[in-house]
Amino acid sequence: MTAPNAALCRRTVLALAGAGMLSAGLPARAAEKPILQATTGQVAELLRAVAGDTASISSLMGEGIDPHSYKLTRSDTVALMKADAVFHSGLFLEGKMAEMLDKLSASRPVHAAASVLPKDRLIHPDGADGHPDPHVWMDPTLWRLALLGVRDRLSTLYPANEALYAANAAKAAAEYEALTAYAGKVLASVPEQRRVLVTAHDAFSYLGRAYGLSVVGIQGISTESEAGLQRIESMVSLLVDRKIPAVFIETSVSDRNIQALIQGAGAKGHKVSIGGSLYSDAMGAPGTYEGTYVGMIDHNVTTIAQALGGSVPARGFQGRLAAR
Repeated sequence: MTAPNAALCRRTVLALAGAGMLSAGLPARAAEKPILQATTGQVAELLRAVAGDTASISSLMGEGIDPHSYKLTRSDTVALMKADAVFHSGLFLEGKMAEMLDKLSASRPVHAAASVLPKDRLIHPDGADGHPDPHVWMDPTLWRLALLGVRDRLSTLYPANEALYAANAAKAAAEYEALTAYAGKVLASVPEQRRVLVTAHDAFSYLGRAYGLSVVGIQGISTESEAGLQRIESMVSLLVDRKIPAVFIETSVSDRNIQALIQGAGAKGHKVSIGGSLYSDAMGAPGTYEGTYVGMIDHNVTTIAQALGGSVPARGFQGRLAAR
C-alpha cells in the first residue's frame, strides 16, 4: 500500500471511529437478518451458498472489477462499518484494503476465505514479494475447502443455523466436485501440445495445476505489474514454436498486451486468435449463470477447451452457458 493510500485509509478509519461507527451494531440484531459483507463476488457466492436467505449478503466489487487495484469508496467504508461480519478472499488479493480490514477485525468478525487452505497447496510465484498466488478460486477443490471454512465460521457466529449451514454447504460442495470432474474431462480432450493457456495476467495457475495446463501470464499475479518487451517476445516465440492457436483476454484486465502477442506472432507467420474472454478476478453480470461461481468456472474451462481444440458440450457443464 502506498503512503498516500495508507494515510487516506487511516484518516477514514479514525474519522468513522470518532463518530462511533466502529463500535456500532456489532452483534447481529436478534429480530433481523445478520448483515454479511463480502469484498468480491466469489466470496459473496460462498456466503450465499451456505447462509442462503438467512442473511443479508452483498459484495463491494461487481462485474469487471479488478480487486488488485480496487480502492474503497466512502460508501464502501460505510457498508463495512454497518456489517455484522466481513468476509474477504485473503492472500493479499485485496491489497489496498489491508489496513481497513485489520482495523475492522478489532470490532467485528473478519474472515479470510483462503485462511483455511493448507499452506502446502498454495502456489508461490517468483517475484511476488513472498505473497502466495491469491487466485485460489480457480481450483474448485480448493474453493470447496474455502466453502467449508465459511460454513464453520458462520456456524460459530450463528449456532442456531448450524444444521442449515451444514446441509447447504454439503449441496454446494457436491456441485463443486461435479464441476471439477467436468473440467478435468473437457480440458483433457485438448491435444497435449496445445495445453498452454496464455492470458493477460497470471490468474490461472491453480486451474492449470489442477488440470494439466501450462499457464503463461504476460503480467505477474497482480494486474499492477508491468510486462516488459523481453517477456512479450519470449511469449511470441512460445506461441509460434508450439503452434498455439488461441490466447485469451480477461473481463477485468486490458487486452493491450494480448493484442501485442497476436501481432507479434502474425509477424512471424503464425496466426493466433482470441479464444474468448475469461473471468479471472471478477465473475459475470449479476443475475446470469456466468455471474455465479459455478457458471464462472464452467465458462472458463469450456471456453479454453473449445478454443484450444478440445471437445465440449455446446452449452457447458450444466447446459446453462450463454449461446456461443
